[in-house]
Amino acid sequence: MHPLISERWSPRALDPAAKITDAQLESLFEAARWAASSGNTQPARWLVGRRGDQAFQQIFAALRPGNQSWAGAASALIVGCVLTEDSTGRPMPKPDYVLGLAGQNLVLQAVAEGLVAHQMGGFSPEAIATSFGLPPVARAVVVIAVGVLGSPSLLPEDLAAREVAPRVRKPLSELVFTETWGTAAF
Repeated sequence: MHPLISERWSPRALDPAAKITDAQLESLFEAARWAASSGNTQPARWLVGRRGDQAFQQIFAALRPGNQSWAGAASALIVGCVLTEDSTGRPMPKPDYVLGLAGQNLVLQAVAEGLVAHQMGGFSPEAIATSFGLPPVARAVVVIAVGVLGSPSLLPEDLAAREVAPRVRKPLSELVFTETWGTAAF
């Protein structure tokens, strides 16, 4: 497995003093832009805020309290949105899947830049839509905190313990099947 994949994880301990450069931030969105998309429809759209600016505060305010307990230390908060229709009003094909591909490219580029990223579903899409004035054909799907790895001691005790716990994944035998559902391929 490529090191960019094996080294990717979703830490919550972020350095509250670290800054993300313009070049780093732009490279994340370039990586996202080049993700595969159904018929080159490119339905992924992004909102970005840097720690200390108004956009960051708007995104932060939409997070659930558990995520607010640590995400304020991120260098940037990014919202991944999808367009649900094209310019002619036709439904976009599989926009959430395409956003997922773009988001993974963005996260892997963060790893390549020496950054870390944590993707979150714990936020209010309605609050994002209201505060950013999303059009009816746009929907917020994910928030991604990007920054520099910090010390677990910066976190509340329960999250600090999770931060240093070993990473565990289900074995391939539970995930990949052949011939019939449940028959392990590996």
